[in-house]
Amino acid sequence: MADTDYIIVGSGSAGSVLANRLTASGRHRVTLLEAGGSDRRSYVQMPLGYGKLFYDPKVNWCYQTEPDPGLAGNRDFWPRGKMLGGSSSINAMVYIRGHRADYDEWGVNPGWGWDDCLAAYKAMEDTEAGGDDWRGVGGPLFVSQNSRGLHPLVQDYIAACGQAGLPYNRDFNGAVQEGAGTYQMTIRKARRNSAARAFLRPAMGRANLRVITGAMVTRVVMDGTRAVGVEFLRGGERVVLRCTSEVILAAGAIGSPQLLQLSGIGPGSL
Repeated sequence: MADTDYIIVGSGSAGSVLANRLTASGRHRVTLLEAGGSDRRSYVQMPLGYGKLFYDPKVNWCYQTEPDPGLAGNRDFWPRGKMLGGSSSINAMVYIRGHRADYDEWGVNPGWGWDDCLAAYKAMEDTEAGGDDWRGVGGPLFVSQNSRGLHPLVQDYIAACGQAGLPYNRDFNGAVQEGAGTYQMTIRKARRNSAARAFLRPAMGRANLRVITGAMVTRVVMDGTRAVGVEFLRGGERVVLRCTSEVILAAGAIGSPQLLQLSGIGPGSL
């Protein structure tokens, strides 16, 4: 297969953003590999359909853990998306950032502290409620306020929390995250606003982006200690794709380390 500059493995929340950003200038050829298929399915686009996606092996890896002694030997079920958009195409669309303290810990690596991450969040957001010191507007990811069609008991619940001493919080992505209120959602015009819809789809018309679905990457191709490409299976055929710049693993918290192990990178005991 013809070479490319960058190979991105996985089209989830990270891979979709990377595909968009790396192709924006027009200078780089990017190939995005996704093991699953298209996200253009009715239950994916319909917000209420997410319950059907949690156990559908066509769009979900349906991972299970090893038996857990703390669960009387039972296994945990870990749903992970298997299509364009990755887990952002099967999740419950709740939009809540991590706590500031988490990013402060990340900050031991320069460029990953709270101030850095906050700037990135604001740049990517198009917040329905409007922008402020904590929220962004005009970005590619629309974030809905989740104020319409709420169950009548929602306000009663929030009021009860107030009586119990929990303050009302109008924005869990604002200055503080403690309190009671309604969370925001990645829903736009009654449709799921996944990473694929917000970031990948707008880039798919660019001549320098190639998206290949049904491509199960089996290993990273190495030249000494340098990654120079990947090997993947598609339609029963084994394909080797090489790159001139970087191989970027964006296959998720389970898929990326697994792929490294399959490529001989990691603890040999595994």
